[in-house]
Amino acid sequence: MSEPILDSPVSPAALSTTLATATILLVEDDAAVRRYLEVILRRAGYEVVCAANGIEAIKAALSSKIDAVVTDALMPQLNGHELCRYLRARPELSRLPILLLSGLEPNAAVPTTNEHADAHLTKPVRPEAFTGCLASLLRARN
Repeated sequence: MSEPILDSPVSPAALSTTLATATILLVEDDAAVRRYLEVILRRAGYEVVCAANGIEAIKAALSSKIDAVVTDALMPQLNGHELCRYLRARPELSRLPILLLSGLEPNAAVPTTNEHADAHLTKPVRPEAFTGCLASLLRARN
């Protein structure tokens, strides 16, 4: 899917009863943005494993039980697109929902489709859109 999945708003109560135990791998090279997104996820009831780049993310994905991945598209040491391809190529990780975040506005010069991610959002992202999209991806995989 190339568009975010936002079929309906997700209430905090719905998140806490159905997805509270979900663990999200959050991959973001900007420490301030990573902390902002981590706080949003924790407030929504998720457990969060953080990584500062794609290499750290691979190590975390292989050593932790995670339920979904949220990754920045542009990072040093293995970008989000490469991370998506890696995860999809590993049988034990291939079914993880992946939400790709990009700080670039979509335009003709920048491709916005990535057949390996399940959804895409443009940063800065609204907390409601972010958690709603992620909850929809998790529900779709269950």
